[in-house]
Amino acid sequence: MNAKITLASLLLAVSAIAGAADAVLKVSAIPDEAPTELQRKFAPLGSYLEKELGMKVQFVPVTDYAGVVTALTADQIDMAWLGGFTFVQASQRGKVVPLVQRAEDARFTAKYIGSVEAGIKTLQDLKGKRFAFGSASSTSGHLMPRYFLQKQGMQPESYFKTVGYSGAHDATVAWVASGKVEGGVLNASVWDKLVEAGKVDQSKVRLLGTTPTFYDYNWTVRGSMDKKLQQKIQAAFLKLDDSKPEYKAILELQRASKFIATKAENYEGIEAAAKAAGLLQ
Repeated sequence: MNAKITLASLLLAVSAIAGAADAVLKVSAIPDEAPTELQRKFAPLGSYLEKELGMKVQFVPVTDYAGVVTALTADQIDMAWLGGFTFVQASQRGKVVPLVQRAEDARFTAKYIGSVEAGIKTLQDLKGKRFAFGSASSTSGHLMPRYFLQKQGMQPESYFKTVGYSGAHDATVAWVASGKVEGGVLNASVWDKLVEAGKVDQSKVRLLGTTPTFYDYNWTVRGSMDKKLQQKIQAAFLKLDDSKPEYKAILELQRASKFIATKAENYEGIEAAAKAAGLLQ
């Protein structure tokens, strides 16, 4: 009898080990940049997480911001890179848990840009001109810049001739450079990255100004995830240190000096801004 129990226990243990080996952490991100760029940025981070967690990590691309929120709250993915606004949207739809944010995300900003050829030098020069936000669900590409414009008495739909949505931060720069619009706004981190990489033609696109600071991006997991796995994921992110060569490249691609723990309360200001801007009930 004992032999049978021991054999049964052994078989269950083997089955559990096999199941763990087959486990997959499905990860996605809001498509705030080109799909190829998102994949490039995530690849080394994904490899690192596989080693730290002892499980396969799969990146699941989506076509729009709403798709990430739906997938996360429907338990179709396990973890997602969200903006502050998409985190608030996800929180309203179901249980989600924010784990970490970059240290930089505690004081994030957006950049207003304008067309050099159109003679745009200030936000005031954009009155009656065409303007582009990024995605309608973007924190730094729409919500917070809109909120700060409204605080200055600039209601976008009446202040600008037209308001468009490019869908992504790098696309907004392309719209201004091509003359499709005279002005726009985008994530400060993406703007800095594009400038450093020489991908902004500054004879065509000019920096006009910077918004006040706000909380933004975070890594969030589905609320039904096992608490121990949540803790392991958070610990893996907090372990990243840019003073160590093996971690430096990962952090550089994420444009982070380090990751810090975060909490839902950090995004209450985003929720308030969304309601004030009429973008959230």
